[in-house]
This record gives sequence, structure tokens and C-alpha cells, in this order.
Amino acid sequence: MDLSIFQKAKKGNYYCGDSYFYKETEDAFLCALADGLGSGEMARESSKAVMEVIEEHPDLTLEALIKKCNEVLVGKRGVVLGILRIDFNARTYSYSSIGNIGVITVDPDGKRNRNIPLAGYLSGYPRRLRISHGTVQEGMVFLMFSDGVNDRRLSSKFTHSRDVEQITQHYKELYGQSRDDDITLIAMAYN
Repeated sequence: MDLSIFQKAKKGNYYCGDSYFYKETEDAFLCALADGLGSGEMARESSKAVMEVIEEHPDLTLEALIKKCNEVLVGKRGVVLGILRIDFNARTYSYSSIGNIGVITVDPDGKRNRNIPLAGYLSGYPRRLRISHGTVQEGMVFLMFSDGVNDRRLSSKFTHSRDVEQITQHYKELYGQSRDDDITLIAMAYN
């Protein structure tokens, strides 16, 4: 997997309330992005707590992983969360998105698919989940982003490139200074 990340805290904040984690092994790739509710240090505390759970248990199913993440949020601010897993052996991907973490897939022919996340957020209470599945193809691009990224700005001019570094750099140059919220854009390409 090729991966590039652009992240910037909300204007006026020292701490970014978005946290991410990724791990690639011989068999699989896992990437997760959490946005703590609100902004600043308390939002970061919640999003980091979720990433620590994912880092400790990267081999769990998405359902089990999200359940563990939800449990660690009891008594904390909630988070919105997106998790993507690619199984290299089966050549499949699966993702789940709760709240406003966006996921866009772009197939090698340039066809874009924007997921509709499940409404709400994780806060320690049981949640219903929706997991999307698909077949991964060589040259496929995945974009995962927090709500500080305007998905309308992630138009085809961004996604015609398979160069993930170019995608995040281009977004940073055009929109990196207008920060009404924390921004995290993760561009990933399956090669």
C-alpha cells in the first residue's frame, strides 16, 4: 500500500482532535481514523484512546474492534470513526464508518464511490453497525477523511492521480489554510 496523510489542527488550536492509525502486514492492511467530538485536548484524548485500542487489537474483526473502541469511551467524549481493512490474500476490502468520517473508493478506471456513513457516534453505548465490502483491484485508491475535509473539494481532479502524495499535497495547497475544523485526509493506493 502507498499511503500519504495531511493533518492540521483547527485554526487557533494546538491539539488536533483527529487521530489515526495504520498497519500493514504480509496478509492485510488496516487504517482507522477517529475524530473526537468538539475540538482541542479533550477531543484528542477520546480519539487517541480509540486508536490505542485498534493498535492493541488490529487482527479483530471490524465488528469486534468497533465494540472494543466503544467500550473505552465510557466517561469520555464520543468519537466518529472510520476503519478500512484490506485482505491481500482474498483481494477484498471492508470498511465501516460511524458519523462523519468519509470514505471514497476510486477504481482503476476512475469510477468513484462515496460511502454513506452510519449516523451518530461512539460514546460507550451499544451501536448498530454497517460494514461495506468489495473486491480490491490493483491501482485502486481509497480516501478516508474527517469532516474538516470538504468532500466536494475531493473532485475528480484530485482522484485522477494514483500518486497519493500528490493527492494530499494538492489538497493542502488549495485548502490547507481554511481550517474551520481539524483536517485529516488519508490517501491510500493498492498496488
